[in-house]
Amino acid sequence: MSRRRHRPGARDLHGIVLLDKPLGMSSNKALQMTMAILRAAKGGHTGALDPLATGLLPLCLGEGTKLAGSLLGSRKAYLAECRLGATTTTADLEGEIVERRPVPALDEATIEAVLATLRGRIVQVPPVYSALKQDGEPLYLKARRGEAVQAPPREVQIDRLELVSRSDDSLTLHVECGSGTYIRSLAVDLGERLGCGAHLTALRRLWVEPFLEPAMVTLDELRDAAGQGDEAADRWVRPLSAGVANWPVLHLDAAASLAVSRGHQIAWPADQAPARSAVFAADGRLLALVDCDEQGRVRILRGFNLPAAM
Repeated sequence: MSRRRHRPGARDLHGIVLLDKPLGMSSNKALQMTMAILRAAKGGHTGALDPLATGLLPLCLGEGTKLAGSLLGSRKAYLAECRLGATTTTADLEGEIVERRPVPALDEATIEAVLATLRGRIVQVPPVYSALKQDGEPLYLKARRGEAVQAPPREVQIDRLELVSRSDDSLTLHVECGSGTYIRSLAVDLGERLGCGAHLTALRRLWVEPFLEPAMVTLDELRDAAGQGDEAADRWVRPLSAGVANWPVLHLDAAASLAVSRGHQIAWPADQAPARSAVFAADGRLLALVDCDEQGRVRILRGFNLPAAM
């Protein structure tokens, strides 16, 4: 989701802020507050974190909003706490308890055997209380009105699922997964396979590709930096090139840079042209995201209008 602010003093900032979203705040509210602190004219987030969740929320500013789609589809990692013995309406602690069941005696071998069934390509049913849309309306709005709704099952990718710690009725898990995965649904499925039910009680997003070791900033830190002036605050705005760090790169000369900036098709040696690439101008600007066919013809997917060295 992207927003543009029309107010005096708004700045055309281009880049990515790696926000450490606080507990209890919606992603949209976190975006609005960040834009207000930085006085950014335009911004968007890269897929919502629930208010219950904390951790990495990449925020794209200015021309960076054109990267939001690729970041939304990136792999992500979480630290998730699951409470055993109860299921809730929302699959997390914000909902009402639907059912309680005794928690059986579980050794680590039993837990590992169940976790193994949830790794790889699996099918999960997204929570009813989610932003997924049905007939153009988010499911959570229908659910709040008491309508009987169910999200269709879909395949998701779980690359890593490991037990970090445990207590009598709680498991803390490290999860690395593909786009579209609901950790709340993972908690529900885990509880059902353990025979006692479960719901999510805490969630922290650790990273989003390509930001695997993110230096996150809190809203308070950003506010403090802004109090020292724009230059101090802008140190937390990463260049757009950071958002394509995991893309193959094509560096163009001045003539080809001019052609791409004008939206013209160019040719590249077929043996040097990856299928998908980030194209940089001779002066260091990120110019475009492109596809290259087998003949080396470059097709522009997204063009960027940036000042030099962005």
